[in-house]
Amino acid sequence: KMSGRVLTDWRPDDEQFRSEQGGRVARRNLWCSVLALFLAFAIWVIWAVVVVELPRIGFEYTTAQLFWLAALPGLSGATFRFLFSFVIPIFGGRLWTTLSTALLLLPAVGIGIAVQNPDTSFGVFAILALLCGLGGGNFSSSMANISYFFPRRSKGNALAVNGGLGNVGVAFTLYILPIVITAGVFGFLGGKPQPVVDGGEIWLQNAGYIFVPFLIVSCLLAWFGMDDIAEYKGTIKEQSIIFKRKHNWVMCLLYTGTFGSFIGYSAGLPLLSQIEFPESHSLAYVFIGPLLGSLSRAGSGWLADRYGGGRVTFWVFVVMFLAAIGVLYFMENKDAPTAFMGFFTMFMVLYIASGVGNASTFQMVQPIMKQEIDRLMPEENEKFRHRQTDIEAGTIIGFSSAIAAFGGFFIPESYSLSILMIGVPDLALVVFIGFYAVCILATWWYYTRKNAEVPC
Repeated sequence: KMSGRVLTDWRPDDEQFRSEQGGRVARRNLWCSVLALFLAFAIWVIWAVVVVELPRIGFEYTTAQLFWLAALPGLSGATFRFLFSFVIPIFGGRLWTTLSTALLLLPAVGIGIAVQNPDTSFGVFAILALLCGLGGGNFSSSMANISYFFPRRSKGNALAVNGGLGNVGVAFTLYILPIVITAGVFGFLGGKPQPVVDGGEIWLQNAGYIFVPFLIVSCLLAWFGMDDIAEYKGTIKEQSIIFKRKHNWVMCLLYTGTFGSFIGYSAGLPLLSQIEFPESHSLAYVFIGPLLGSLSRAGSGWLADRYGGGRVTFWVFVVMFLAAIGVLYFMENKDAPTAFMGFFTMFMVLYIASGVGNASTFQMVQPIMKQEIDRLMPEENEKFRHRQTDIEAGTIIGFSSAIAAFGGFFIPESYSLSILMIGVPDLALVVFIGFYAVCILATWWYYTRKNAEVPC
């Protein structure tokens, strides 16, 4: 039943309801959400490319300043995610998706204007980088919203599709921006090109302008194609109970290990590759890593649904631990003939594993909270526990994604700090390796060992 665009009767676990109308409605909301999330991620990582090009058109910034511009969207994105974790039960998915997508026009247009003015200050660029974090923030609200539309048995796969195909926006930006800035694709409307210090010219404003028409289309699709669910309306106070849930904090740790790695490496790899292997021309193909990570997320949700999210997550961290050691090895031996190929391959393994882990960690949340709610609220009836599980799981998904998004800030800044301290970025990799070891231990202790507290 629908009142306006509000679903007043929504039973995703009822097979008959799904076959008659629920499945169609859920898929429509999912695909509208995927496009909006794709563009959100694309906007979030614009600066990973722009920082490489700014010195070429005459902006004289230090390496530390360039890493700051690459890292600031991660910092603001994580902050916005924290705020956006609670908005769906308050505003509804339809209104919020439309509004949050429209807000992305601010950095898209702002970047296009700012890069054309050689007098633009570092402070203005920093503000625009922070505004790009709005794209990162949209993830938490998007995933919380989509989690309400699908039954428990396929929730992991639905979230993997939404998050995975949304993550493709990262690869899209890293691939398409180096191409579109080489031509005046908007004609006289796009402005004049900027001369490059080593010869030639580029249209760096296209890095922002290229997304404007797509953002407008996505806003229209969200407004006319999405729905709200009346049952899941709620207050911040009702949702804030997650801060008392121990497993909320454990899942924050694990998702930081998977998604924090994905977005942090995406923000920092273009500049890191340029510094470590300046002759590799790596900017032309660094998009491959985020693409592989996105597709592995979208295509691996069924693994966690079938074999258990905890078990898959455990092995994901084992692989990431070993791959990070591999990256460190090739960085320390970068003069070897095959060093860059080894370095790049190990990063591809990290991306693929992080994508699988992004799907498996989110699949874990629902069964964990079902067991916890049944244990903590045995006196409540089944319908109440079901609703409470869904609301808390959706909010935890959003909140853990907020914490994890700080990886987009800390990983690039870790490279910068390591270079400042010891002259090379190697120390940052040592820290990452230690963090993956902690994640392995936490997953085993809480979720996969014999007699684990919450097996999943």
